[in-house]
Amino acid sequence: MTNTSRETRCVQAAGAVESETGAIVPPVHIATTFERDPDNSYPRGFTYGRPHNATVQTCEDVITGLESGAATLAFGSGMAAAISLFLALPRPAHVVAPNVMYWALRNWLKTDAASHGLSVTFVDATDLAMIREAIRPGQTKLIWIETPSNPLWSLADIAGCATIARSAGANLAVDSTAATPVLSQPLTLGADVVMHSATKYLNGHSDVLAGTLTFASADSELYAAATRIRSTHGAILGPFEAALLLRGLRTLFVRVERQCLSARAIAEHFASHDQISHALYPGLATHPQYELAQRQMVGGSGGMLSLRFAGGQAAAIAVASTLKVWVRATSLGGVESLVEHRASVEGPGTPCPDDLLRLSVGLEAVDDLIKDLDQALAVAHGN
Repeated sequence: MTNTSRETRCVQAAGAVESETGAIVPPVHIATTFERDPDNSYPRGFTYGRPHNATVQTCEDVITGLESGAATLAFGSGMAAAISLFLALPRPAHVVAPNVMYWALRNWLKTDAASHGLSVTFVDATDLAMIREAIRPGQTKLIWIETPSNPLWSLADIAGCATIARSAGANLAVDSTAATPVLSQPLTLGADVVMHSATKYLNGHSDVLAGTLTFASADSELYAAATRIRSTHGAILGPFEAALLLRGLRTLFVRVERQCLSARAIAEHFASHDQISHALYPGLATHPQYELAQRQMVGGSGGMLSLRFAGGQAAAIAVASTLKVWVRATSLGGVESLVEHRASVEGPGTPCPDDLLRLSVGLEAVDDLIKDLDQALAVAHGN
């Protein structure tokens, strides 16, 4: 299927028709161990379930193609994927990371990374000069960026960061969870690794925990180290989860396209609302990095946005409590629309404003989502 589009290869799971029966849905391989040949070899390539699994490998192959990469590793969660990459760095290592990023990974970098020989400098990743200034010659091994960033949806310039990383002899890794491979191709912009919490958009149905790392080179020391760590730590994705993830991937393009359209409509509707102080969405012309978003995200600006409320924290929480269609729950990227007061979840030290609600736009009728927010705003305002 090499001459077809990424979308077609994704829908058809890269042509993974099962050879023995002709099944168009790949089988779920649950075996943990495999027979050796009489000469004690493993000519089929599989030895044990901890380092590799055929169902997982099929899923990895599809994601590698989506990212225009060389190799993908699938993990049991996004956190497992991200932390495995940090542990794969030669130590001691200095890392540059953004101030605004997924809170659980940010907390790990702040509290646990030092015990693993990692030092971390947090910077405003929207500012290339600050990233460049944070580099420690000979010590910085990784620049980690998340774009768009959760939950403020600011952008980092991937190509610009790649140039800085190369000049420092460091790797660039991009958490592209919110952008998805549909909208952004970090490896083609110079990144060395792209990470996804596949729990989110790649699966898209809120029923799988998974994470992925896709590498620009399968010959790199970083890929070899991450592969070894996944095996020794037992962090590989399970076969049933891989099958569900593969099923979710087949509808990725149509889901993301619809979610982008709805998110943009919601952002435009509330951008000038008198109870909303800021509508944070890269697809709005008022977004400070709108031009970068247009260059770096092709075909849409994502299905995530945040609203900040003129009435502060109390107003934000009041609106969330009154919503009837939006579901009050953690996570993002699923078919159902979710809302969350992130500052309450992240706790003390969060960079998230307390007047902010994070919105993950699903596949419901966009008019229903807008009407629900309108009625909640009216109730919260006492109308």
